[in-house]
Amino acid sequence: MATAAARLLEAALPHVTFDGWSEATFRAAAADTGLSPELARAACPRGALDLAVAFHRRGDRAMEAALAATDLSALRFRDRIARAVRLRLEGADREVVRRGAALFALPQNAATGAALIWGTADAIWRTLGDSSDDINWYTKRATLSAVYSATVLFWLGDESAGHAATWEFLDRRIEDVMRFEKFKAQVRENPVLGRILEGPLKALGRVRPPAGAPWDLPGRIGGDRT
Repeated sequence: MATAAARLLEAALPHVTFDGWSEATFRAAAADTGLSPELARAACPRGALDLAVAFHRRGDRAMEAALAATDLSALRFRDRIARAVRLRLEGADREVVRRGAALFALPQNAATGAALIWGTADAIWRTLGDSSDDINWYTKRATLSAVYSATVLFWLGDESAGHAATWEFLDRRIEDVMRFEKFKAQVRENPVLGRILEGPLKALGRVRPPAGAPWDLPGRIGGDRT
């Protein structure tokens, strides 16, 4: 049986296109599901904001399932990332996402929106088998968060057939990331810069990912993951 929050989300989606992720949408969803205002608020204390968060995370889970069911063996790693982002967007309702972007652009919701984008990047890396256990855990998710955010904004305004312009934009952004990764490798291999940066790089090498949930930031210094 669906939870009260899940029922509210399903009931809210038809209203989001017209009223956004708003209090009006939340109240309409409660009325449509037959939940009292008190029970609806107990399920979603922040109202429509909680529903928008649930919608985003549901999209992440759908993307993870689709990606896990896709044969990626013939693809380069950069193409696997591009496929993951495409799966995430192709399964989304663009108008509902547009309304969500407006909601999370509000100053009071910006931190929540940033956490959701980070969660999407983390879901992609985990599904692709990322096992990094150092500062790279953060840099991978930070760069992919930037790529994903920029691609979403482009996609929202893209009217090209099959969103072809969006996928070209995505490929260019991933190419930029690959150039940066190549530059980092060249810095490490440079005998002069390598000696200069030996201390800072050694310190960064002791940074560890969060223990437990992805939101348990900022992580740890040294030690083993548990």
